Amino acid sequence: MDQIDELRGGILKDVDAADNLAALDAVRVEALGKKGRITALMKTLGGMDAESRKSAGQALNVLKDEVAAAIASRKADLEESTLNARLADESIDVSLPIRQESHGLVHPISQTIEEIVEIFAPMGFEVAEGPDIEDDFHNFTALNFPPDHPAREMHDTFFMPRKEDGTRNLLRTHTSPVQVRVMQSSSPPIRILAPGRTYRCDYDITHTPMFHQVEGLVIDKATHMGHLKGCLIEFAKAYFEVDDLPIRFRPSYFPFTEPSAEVDIGCSRSGGELKIGAGADWLEILGCGMVHPNVLRACGLDPDVYQGFAFGMGVERVAMLKYGIPDLRTFFDSDLRWLRHYGFSALDVPSLAGGLSQ
Repeated sequence: MDQIDELRGGILKDVDAADNLAALDAVRVEALGKKGRITALMKTLGGMDAESRKSAGQALNVLKDEVAAAIASRKADLEESTLNARLADESIDVSLPIRQESHGLVHPISQTIEEIVEIFAPMGFEVAEGPDIEDDFHNFTALNFPPDHPAREMHDTFFMPRKEDGTRNLLRTHTSPVQVRVMQSSSPPIRILAPGRTYRCDYDITHTPMFHQVEGLVIDKATHMGHLKGCLIEFAKAYFEVDDLPIRFRPSYFPFTEPSAEVDIGCSRSGGELKIGAGADWLEILGCGMVHPNVLRACGLDPDVYQGFAFGMGVERVAMLKYGIPDLRTFFDSDLRWLRHYGFSALDVPSLAGGLSQ
């Protein structure tokens, strides 16, 4: 027993003396390893008589547990002190001035939304917002989507798990639900822009699962297709900053507008370079049309009294066309080198008088 007490004192002294994790592990190996001092004593138990083996075995097990507990406690203390020392060494003085070369830039998506809003604001449009998580009524039914429309299928839409009543929410596939909510809660005349994130199951060079749209809505008693065309022609010329920009309205189909059209702008691709303006080619930039009477009815408005127009565009798409960004996916890569190249100064606020993109 004297030998065990002497061993206990020596090992515990070595544990207390260990000033780093490596030294502590060396103490552990020396005491409890395969060739450790306690392990060596445990191997001598086989040569003892039954009574001596019982008492010595109990004492060695107590010693083993005591040493293991001491090592664990010392290890926790050393890990805490090591972490505190590291935090002290790596601390940053937030009161220091920033590095001269470090400055924030406005992302092209934010810049493009600001440019669009700046163009439409003098026309009387106000910005409206809505939730990203929508229900079937606001995202599809109120917008005159038939029950069997492909957009309702899982391969196009991100649906949430079904609720107890069998219904399920979804990530909005467009910002049109904002238009529905505004028409339900406001009385005409209505003139709004609805910018925001939208979500669809798609991913390639021109599609991402999450992207941005800006939609516009005008509702009153006298609006007609001519107003829609004039509004969008002025927008396209101002946004692309081309006064003689060729623009055409091509018949199309959308469930929520009738008649519907897609808007194309003129461009040239000669020499493998895309140039917006007069040329032999066309580029689609947005969709539009007169609000369908069924949409007005679903929102509580009388289509015999009110009418209006709506339009929508992908923010990334028009930004890519204007600023020559070749891949949609790079908008969301969080690459600082990309942002330094395509970003905008935070102080260069878009202005029709001073220039949109400056």
